[in-house]
Amino acid sequence: MLHVIGTKARQTQKFLVNGTRIPVTVVSTPGNTVMMTKTQDKEGYWSVQLGYGARKNTNKPQMGHAKKAQLDKAPIFIAEARFSEKEAANLPAQGDLILASTVLEPGDIIDARGKSKGKGFAGGVKRHGFRGGPKTHGQSDRHRAPGSIGSGTTPGRVYKGKRMAGKMGNDMTTLKNLEVVKVGEDFVWVKGVVPGPIGAVVVLSPTGKKNKKFVEVIKTTEEQAVIDAAALEAAKAEAEAIEKAAAEAAKEAAIEVPNETKEPKGTEEISEPVVEVQADAKESSDAKAMDDKEEPVVEAPEEPKKEEVAK
Repeated sequence: MLHVIGTKARQTQKFLVNGTRIPVTVVSTPGNTVMMTKTQDKEGYWSVQLGYGARKNTNKPQMGHAKKAQLDKAPIFIAEARFSEKEAANLPAQGDLILASTVLEPGDIIDARGKSKGKGFAGGVKRHGFRGGPKTHGQSDRHRAPGSIGSGTTPGRVYKGKRMAGKMGNDMTTLKNLEVVKVGEDFVWVKGVVPGPIGAVVVLSPTGKKNKKFVEVIKTTEEQAVIDAAALEAAKAEAEAIEKAAAEAAKEAAIEVPNETKEPKGTEEISEPVVEVQADAKESSDAKAMDDKEEPVVEAPEEPKKEEVAK
């Protein structure tokens, strides 16, 4: 999965909706540039190389690597995020800008990796938490002494990894299972603390897990005002859309109703006289035909019969 590289900006506190006060570390995340993508065929694995920030002084190799990603200056920090074969289909292209809002969401569980604060040479009590020696019975200078470090003749040496005084801090440290409280355009709020001093570079790596009992942070008055204004604009737009749809429906109804009423009336006025005329024409034609048939059949045979009788 993609990482988010940022700078530790400050530490503060926030209040959740349920009234709980929590410590919050603000990480500034203006965006990460994809320096290069590595594939299975060429490099033997799938990964994306992300760059953050800009160096003041760069050498030629660094500048050449930056120009491939269309950058004017080389990044101050580069981190690589590996991908599985299934996730390799959605790899970003070289030169793309990755924002924190596209990678993280409130409630995500992440690991924060960075260089811890350097505290110089420290003794065993400060560095490892030794409890020190007794404060009585003549122990005037052994309060913070480490004590015995070996086992005598056997093995006759000090084991490797023995906890003793030495350089403390200034090492790459990872704090696991931190919770993302809020994600903005150029910042991420992390619950708790992250490694390093203010201004240190921090790599936030999502673990793919999410807090099921996540509680949101109380919104400020400015944020609430913006949300209310957006909701009001959305309500107005919805009301205008409803009114417009109603007006269009009314216009369509006004246009369709007269056509429906006129058509049956016109058809009735035209159809009725046509039927009557056709009926009259049929009756007249039938009557004429009957007259034509009756004249030769009835009148013609009667006349010769009358003449014969008279003779």
